[in-house]
Amino acid sequence: MITQLPSLSIQGAGIGLRPPHYQDILNQKPAVPWFEVLSDNYLSPGGLPLYYLERVRQDYPVTLHGVGMSLGSTDPLNLEYLARLKRLAERVEPAHISDHLASISVGGHYLNDLVPLLYTEKESDRLAKRILQAQDFLGCRILIENPSPYITFTDSTMTEWEFIREVAEKADCYLLLDVNNVYVSATNHGFDALQYLDAISPDRVKEIHLAGYEEKEDYLFDTHGYPVHPPVWELYREAIARFGPVPTLIEWDTDIPAFEVLVAEANKAEEILSN
Repeated sequence: MITQLPSLSIQGAGIGLRPPHYQDILNQKPAVPWFEVLSDNYLSPGGLPLYYLERVRQDYPVTLHGVGMSLGSTDPLNLEYLARLKRLAERVEPAHISDHLASISVGGHYLNDLVPLLYTEKESDRLAKRILQAQDFLGCRILIENPSPYITFTDSTMTEWEFIREVAEKADCYLLLDVNNVYVSATNHGFDALQYLDAISPDRVKEIHLAGYEEKEDYLFDTHGYPVHPPVWELYREAIARFGPVPTLIEWDTDIPAFEVLVAEANKAEEILSN
């Protein structure tokens, strides 16, 4: 049966919980409203990562964000993975559980990347069924995140925003709207980012991601290793105008800077959320 996670409310601009910052957080107790946890790094029943997570959780709400569900794969759902994720959720009681609208596994072999999907009615039906199965197993609705694919398929019959909107409706799940991904994809594939935002139902958006990209010679590379770029901030303002003050996460996964740098980025998002 699908229920809701414990009524743990998050709001404002959060920061991703990363090992280099454990001690900063525990020692300084910074005024950060919530932390996002990379769930795949905390699935073992013990060890230092889980120890630090539980200490941080004593003082802050958390969300769980992962890649391991491989929702877009044609492989059967990995029920062992979902069982470990469910145990983690029972342990830390997150506000949300989220994963990506992509595949990371083929024939039981896991890849070090997010494989894009074919956007068709048939695929939306298949993906929605897998999300419903995952939600039934976990006992809660999940959030699915829009991708930043570098290729598109000629056999696709729908736009990405039509596809993600339809999947969310069929699966009755929520959306984690990555505004940086929308901008990167719009630039790389030549579509209107505002048209994308306009197509998304505000009722479905429960969290927003912001991150930095790298400018390559002829495309943008979604590295999550830079400050949020000015055009993404502008698109974020448009998103908040459309969806309201949705809880927002500063996502920084490579070349992780000092904790104060992330706090400064979160403060920028907080200012936009508050206006």
